[in-house]
Amino acid sequence: MIISPNSQKDEIVGFDKEKDVYLIKIKAKAEDNKANIELIKFLSKALGRKVRIKSGLKSREKIIEAYK
Repeated sequence: MIISPNSQKDEIVGFDKEKDVYLIKIKAKAEDNKANIELIKFLSKALGRKVRIKSGLKSREKIIEAYK
């Protein structure tokens, strides 16, 4: 996933076929881990499952893992 923090709203914008990743916008700013927390909440609600960031905590490119 490629995350764009500090956006107008939380939304999945599209899919980049070349990089094979989803493009997601998050309202929260990328400071004090706020964007990561908001991303987890947004994806958990959208998927109906718990989600964690597997890698990329300090990067815009992240690998997400969903579990029960």
